[in-house]
Amino acid sequence: MAERPRHSAREVIGLATDGFRELPYPERESAPDGPLGWHGYDASRARAAARTGEDESVVCGTAEVEGVPAVLIAFEFGFLGGSLGERTGDRLEAAYTYAREHRLPVVPLIATGGSRMQEGMLALTQLQRVARQSVLTREAGLPQIAVLRDPTTGGGWATLGAGADVVLALPGAQVGFAGSRVRPADADPAAYTAEAQVAAGAADAVVRPAELRATLGRWLRLLTAPSARPAPPPPPLGATDLPATGWDAVLRARAPHRPRAERYLDAYFTERVAIGGDRCGGTDDGMLCGFGTHEDEPGGRTVAYAAQTGTATRPAGYRTAARLIRLADRLGIPVLTLVDTPGAANDAEAERQGAGAAIAELFGAVAAARTPVTTLVIGEGGSGGALALAAPGNTWATPDSYFSVIAPESAAAILKRPPAEVEATAEQLLIRPQDLERLGVARVRTGGEPSPGAGERRL
Repeated sequence: MAERPRHSAREVIGLATDGFRELPYPERESAPDGPLGWHGYDASRARAAARTGEDESVVCGTAEVEGVPAVLIAFEFGFLGGSLGERTGDRLEAAYTYAREHRLPVVPLIATGGSRMQEGMLALTQLQRVARQSVLTREAGLPQIAVLRDPTTGGGWATLGAGADVVLALPGAQVGFAGSRVRPADADPAAYTAEAQVAAGAADAVVRPAELRATLGRWLRLLTAPSARPAPPPPPLGATDLPATGWDAVLRARAPHRPRAERYLDAYFTERVAIGGDRCGGTDDGMLCGFGTHEDEPGGRTVAYAAQTGTATRPAGYRTAARLIRLADRLGIPVLTLVDTPGAANDAEAERQGAGAAIAELFGAVAAARTPVTTLVIGEGGSGGALALAAPGNTWATPDSYFSVIAPESAAAILKRPPAEVEATAEQLLIRPQDLERLGVARVRTGGEPSPGAGERRL
């Protein structure tokens, strides 16, 4: 198979931005052949400069991406494999510092083989500098959106890439901590691709080069628009009359044609983008997470969302939702959560994947959030697996939903009641939306607009 042509640093900048302005770089005096006196190192750098037109492996500057100003960091793989050395670290540190001083998001366009061998451990320690700059930028509430080019391996992947808030990748890019020359001879090459990293939850999406500018622009617009006001709960899309009995509420919530999360999200947002994966090797199609534009004010505003789709939520789903809420909290973006699950997945594999720890992580993310979180129960609210996604004091319920400490069938079984008493047990549990409102657990969401501050009562 023919090798895919690689974009140079300047070419990928041109694909993604307008009006690029290169930043000034720090000056560093180097000993002949670098800090290790590596024979031939100066000659290698001179040849790389002549071949690429660059004098280091990164090009840093500012530009607008679809009208949004940002700091761009583009790696030049033709310069010693895009490797990181001391001067690379100087440039990266200066770029991140500039981003914080001017309140700009950071977009690394990565193509690197890792640390530069000719500078030994001094090159490797640049990863600590990069990690520090990334953390400071995160603490400043500025988003980082990485684009993985071919290849993205070694420390560049493990810092600038995997450490970003959102990770996009070009199709077919080689992505992995181990580069092609150091991985086991029998390793499956398909595991070291952009597509495999998305499937494993380590990256969010694969983006074609022709779509890169529009995709980056959409992400940057959404992630740089903080708002202090809570997201309003969506109006119900299904039943509008309240259920007569507890069992009626259960049947409504389990009805196959009841509106699900996708319909609510499509109705609520004019545009949205999704994050995918828990960054721990897992994904869960039963938890939809991302950011979108909600038109409740002129021009719209950004709202983050985490929505269950009616299936048993897996550990990766809880971790992805926790990741979403923590990111929204750092960026000052309100969150909408949609509860709809019979409960947490309870199979043996879910336990091996750390179900309890994942649910605890989500409980903690919601509890720690400073940004407002709004919850709408749109179907089944099954025990702690549903409650972990619910906002204390700002939870609403549609007329075709229920919320219960446990499913009525399970409650009857635990109480050693016969199956004939399941319906009566459902009534005793007080799980209807109107019951939840009377208990102070949630408010019933009707078709009108909720009043300001409505639903803000403590669980």
